[in-house]
Amino acid sequence: MLRTAVRVSRLCRGPAGLGSPFSAAAAASSAIPAPNPRPDIACNKIFINNEWHDAVSKKTFPSINPATGEVICQVAEGDKADVDKAVKAAKAAFQLGSPWRRMDASHRGKLLNRLADLIERDRAYLAALETLDNGKPYSISYLVDLDMVVKCLRYFAGWSDKFHGKTIPLDGDFFCYTRHEPVGVCGQIIPWNFPLLMQAWKLGPALATGNVVVMKVAEQTPLSALYVANLIKEAGFPPGVVNIIPGYGPTAGAAISSHMDVDKVAFTGSTEVGHLIQKAAAESNLKRVTLELGGKSPNIIMSDADMDWAVDQAHFALFFNQGQCCCAGSRTYVQEDIYHEFVERSVEKAKSRVVGNPFDFKTEQGPQVDEEQFKKILGYISTGKREGAKLLCGGNPAADRGYFIQPTVFGDVQDNMTIAREEIFGPVMQILKFKTIEEVIERANDSKYGLAAAVFTKDLDKANYVSHGLRAGTVWINCYDVFGAQAPFGGYKASGNGRELGEYGLEAYVEVKNVTIKIPQKNS
Repeated sequence: MLRTAVRVSRLCRGPAGLGSPFSAAAAASSAIPAPNPRPDIACNKIFINNEWHDAVSKKTFPSINPATGEVICQVAEGDKADVDKAVKAAKAAFQLGSPWRRMDASHRGKLLNRLADLIERDRAYLAALETLDNGKPYSISYLVDLDMVVKCLRYFAGWSDKFHGKTIPLDGDFFCYTRHEPVGVCGQIIPWNFPLLMQAWKLGPALATGNVVVMKVAEQTPLSALYVANLIKEAGFPPGVVNIIPGYGPTAGAAISSHMDVDKVAFTGSTEVGHLIQKAAAESNLKRVTLELGGKSPNIIMSDADMDWAVDQAHFALFFNQGQCCCAGSRTYVQEDIYHEFVERSVEKAKSRVVGNPFDFKTEQGPQVDEEQFKKILGYISTGKREGAKLLCGGNPAADRGYFIQPTVFGDVQDNMTIAREEIFGPVMQILKFKTIEEVIERANDSKYGLAAAVFTKDLDKANYVSHGLRAGTVWINCYDVFGAQAPFGGYKASGNGRELGEYGLEAYVEVKNVTIKIPQKNS
């Protein structure tokens, strides 16, 4: 999903320093500390009120190393009873007159910057923990994910005392102004594909605007986010402001979504679960809901595109993070007169992709996150072959143990095929042929999703025409997966509602209060 637009991409080959797929060789030559493939597990319980707790039920669940299938450790399994405890702590921290409510907005920003400092201090440890629990290459965890976590927190730290209300020239002898007040208790449910980064995307705007948080972390990847809880306490956030619960969606996640004392829920994950969360919110207290959901993003390659660059970027758009990106360029539309050359080059590139131990600097692709995803992706590959798509490379497990899958490319894909309509969330590239601009815009929009899209062309008029016609929350032109904390991200249609990042990302975390005062006399 994500890449630092300049600093990381300058390590890569590509025109004017804009990124091409992240290079393992570049990573190996960069100043990255040697990884510890067996980091000590410091935090595996539930974090409430700045303290560590066992689950009320005393249950635990295993966290699995996807590179080996072995258990890393047992983690406390939070459920409704633990959510109730966490919400109670958060409500207490949000009481009128509490230290958090009385804190200067600038000091909230100072605490966020301090948290960013601590994450930078422990960057190598957190990167190793992320790789161990998630499977992504350590070089990516260190150079991309952690870099963007720190930048996100610092960006929202800067907004803490700058997102404010206005005075309004109301008719009559009145003084009218607005206040931006925190929503209150925010439930936040984060996914497993970018655990640390999604945690930062959620915490940054919520804390900058003065809210309190009850966060559920993904059961597949709880370890790095739980370690950050320790750093939140060390940074000086008051007890109860941030509470973090590892657990399962149908129990802990459902309890947050339906809780009568949770004022807002933010969720990143599948569209199917997004439906359940929105329904639970509606049937409980009509809490605010923001959703960043699935995608089937079209990546359009025009015949006048720079071929080398387009092949590089299309490869990166699909295969980055083992294909586990909600905005992956998973429908690659190629204009017919360059289709065969593009397919041939894409297959060569996929075959050369290095799959293996995620702690090895030479590795470009690690394992899928767990056995369920591994089997699901292989099932989609079987469906693609059965429905008539042409398997050009890959298609099988890439190792005897762990959840590794070969980089896979399908050609001759048709729009009505399952692999062209459903989100695979794995290293499976689908290449489709088109003739005209009008045709490809219509086909690109013929999806229930609308998260992201891209177009590659040297013609600025074509680029603008296509980008204006695509129904997607983000459109990249001659690039892919360029993200920054300053720019909003979110989807159209079944890809969700609301925006994260940028100034727009603050709006869901504030209530706008109008205050009108009768005064003796108004003067201009």
